[in-house]
Amino acid sequence: MNEQQFDKYLNINTIGDQYGFPKLAHYHRYEPTPYAGLEQLFAHYEMPKNAVFIDMGCGKGRVPIYVHSKFKIATVGIEMDTGFFADAIKNRENYLQNKNSHVPITFIHTIAEEYSIKPNDNVFFFFNPFSIHIFRTVVHNIWKSYEQNMREIHIILYYPPYDYLQFLHHGTTFELIHEVHLENEKNINERLCVFAIK
Repeated sequence: MNEQQFDKYLNINTIGDQYGFPKLAHYHRYEPTPYAGLEQLFAHYEMPKNAVFIDMGCGKGRVPIYVHSKFKIATVGIEMDTGFFADAIKNRENYLQNKNSHVPITFIHTIAEEYSIKPNDNVFFFFNPFSIHIFRTVVHNIWKSYEQNMREIHIILYYPPYDYLQFLHHGTTFELIHEVHLENEKNINERLCVFAIK
């Protein structure tokens, strides 16, 4: 399926790049994660047991809704922009219209570094949403949560920035466990990397 077909299948509207918030030094403009990359990732990668999936910078909610649909697991989208957050809520309503799902999709209107990580949160998805300074703070919050409740935690990076990779490799105990080079892409950054702490 192409982007439009996926959106139609999920009964949501997430197509097109978004430029809705003013340029901020540490936050990057939102663009929706390509479905093709998600399909390639989940064709080869398995989330930990009892996964709770957190999308840091979820925009209109595409990734949490896609993951909820595919795996029937709890998903959470964190979004700072008021307009995108409202779109995500609307997309969730449309997606759930004809479904009898008891597994929650939650959207939270806040900045990523202020999200209070829950004891069961264990898969964190980043599509280059913000600067390395904020990424470090978020990973530090994940680590603090791990110390309080030890469990297998995965960090998924889509189009990983070099400074994110360097920080995880050299500044944390997370280890690279899986890598997907996206089909028909020649740029080395066109990939997904999964890091884990067990």
